[in-house]
Amino acid sequence: MFGLHPNADITYQTVTAQSILDSILSIQPKDSSGGTGETREATVYRLCDDMLDKLPNDYIPFEVKARLQKMGHLQPMNIFLRQEIDRMQKVISLVRSTLCDLKLAIDGTIIMSETLRDALDSMYDAKIPTAWLKISWESSTIGFWFTELIERNSQFNSWCFDGRPNTFWMTGFFNPQGFLTAMRQEVTRAHKGWALDTVVLHNDVTRFLKDDITQPPSEGVYVYGLFLEGAGWDRRGCKLIEPKPKVLFEPLPVIHLYAINTTAGRDARMYECPIYKKPKRTDLTYIASVELKT
Repeated sequence: MFGLHPNADITYQTVTAQSILDSILSIQPKDSSGGTGETREATVYRLCDDMLDKLPNDYIPFEVKARLQKMGHLQPMNIFLRQEIDRMQKVISLVRSTLCDLKLAIDGTIIMSETLRDALDSMYDAKIPTAWLKISWESSTIGFWFTELIERNSQFNSWCFDGRPNTFWMTGFFNPQGFLTAMRQEVTRAHKGWALDTVVLHNDVTRFLKDDITQPPSEGVYVYGLFLEGAGWDRRGCKLIEPKPKVLFEPLPVIHLYAINTTAGRDARMYECPIYKKPKRTDLTYIASVELKT
């Protein structure tokens, strides 16, 4: 009726189905079942063991400090890395303590508190416990959330202990805006007479995928892992096209983000495309805008 793309209908149906299923889940009885089969507690206990096995190790503060000193602890990018590792460590510690306490509570060794009860219910429904959500990121299920925790952590770990990566997974940061600011500061310092206020973000979409990149750009950063919603991407012409039927999210190739010193306005022929951390498009998840050819 509104002349929307057929893909919009798929999204609408998905959202409706999801909300119905959420309602059904929320009114399920929460008591242990009297029937045969595994109890809720046993299921969650097994899940706790599984997650504790896969949970990354804690960062050892003096090791991180020593590595950052070696890489240059006053460089904007390394200051940013330090802050990210601190936040990651908080998440890892909280997850570890919750899982260990939950196992003890299920065994009856300690009292089941409100927080642990919430964690038990959430984990059974494959949702993310509220306490974890507060200091981390949104995700559709606990499985995806935990996979993301491992992936985010491996990016920080390899950056800290193996050196700066050639390409960055930008949406895997807690504070991607800080990452872009650090990059702008780095470029500004490299050029004499440039001021941070007049240095603006600029981008080129490359034709490469993440694995094709073997060395970092001479200036700026390569970022990967971004997806387009509501549009397709023509890799040969490097421009936006109509979305393909039934393809809701189109992966973008690696983008080269850098900074230029200019006070001129934006190019009117380009589409200013906002980047969000998560599919929820709000001010809280907005990172920056990139210019794309249409």
